[in-house]
Amino acid sequence: MSGGNSSCLTPGFFILNGVPGLEAAHIWIALPFCLMYIITLVGNVGLIYLIGHEQALHRPMYYFLALLSSTDVALCTTTVPNMLCIFWFNLKEIDFSACLAQMFFVHMLTGMESGVLMLMALDRYVAICYPLRYATILTNPVIAKAGLATFLRSVMLITPFTFLTKRLPYCQGNLIPHTYCDHMSVAKVSCGNVKVNAIYGLLTAILIGGFDMICISVSYTMILRTVVSLSSVDARHKAFGTCTSHIGAIVITYVPALFTIFTHRFGGKNIPHHVHIIIANLYLMCPPTLNPIVYGVKTKQIREGVIKLFCKEKEDLDMK
Repeated sequence: MSGGNSSCLTPGFFILNGVPGLEAAHIWIALPFCLMYIITLVGNVGLIYLIGHEQALHRPMYYFLALLSSTDVALCTTTVPNMLCIFWFNLKEIDFSACLAQMFFVHMLTGMESGVLMLMALDRYVAICYPLRYATILTNPVIAKAGLATFLRSVMLITPFTFLTKRLPYCQGNLIPHTYCDHMSVAKVSCGNVKVNAIYGLLTAILIGGFDMICISVSYTMILRTVVSLSSVDARHKAFGTCTSHIGAIVITYVPALFTIFTHRFGGKNIPHHVHIIIANLYLMCPPTLNPIVYGVKTKQIREGVIKLFCKEKEDLDMK
């Protein structure tokens, strides 16, 4: 702690304690997270490269997918390297300002991820309900403005977290029982009143997650009505088949998020703290790890693009 009277309530650094109660197993807990991080980097960076490289993938759906992959890579890179340092090298100290920065980027990027999934639902709605106007509605400028608006929404709503947390007095120590700096995990270390933090955190979750889930639900309700009204069974399967990857991404993202929120709000006393921490980490890691796999398996154009890219690379090597 700093020594002056005005600054003694602001720690110079925090200590991230990893997974409390499972310190002896930290080295083994790190292995699956390291593997997931490698899969995340390879899968998402490969997907971004493929979308940029293949002309057939220069469509709104894949532009949004590239934005989702970029967000996922940034989100994992914000937390996982530091988490592995805690687990493997016992490097638990994090500067106060660095902790606030990590907290901001974690929440901003999760909000961004939710927003991109909402944009992808709107993309599917336009593609299925207004197929003849799809290219004229979702032009490149519209896609860019939608992505920028989603980013700015997340930044504006998450920025107050930093100031609300920074204003708190930290006279009870600087030990955070977590693997990364989460808003309420940091706030709970304070000896001050965190009611404002808790209310604003819940309000932000509603404004971002709640709004996005409503938009996704309305989009898929309209999509379902349109698909059911199609006369051909093949047309129905084909139309809804274009949504299966996105539905998988929604389930992967929102189920762990809702589970984390409800266990914290209603089941906190019945579930061990280390389970909360592991679930919180899986909530950040599972979507970025599984999204490129889901889209790679379910999307024909991406599978064909990967095969075409590998065949081209093989031909280039044979020519050399």
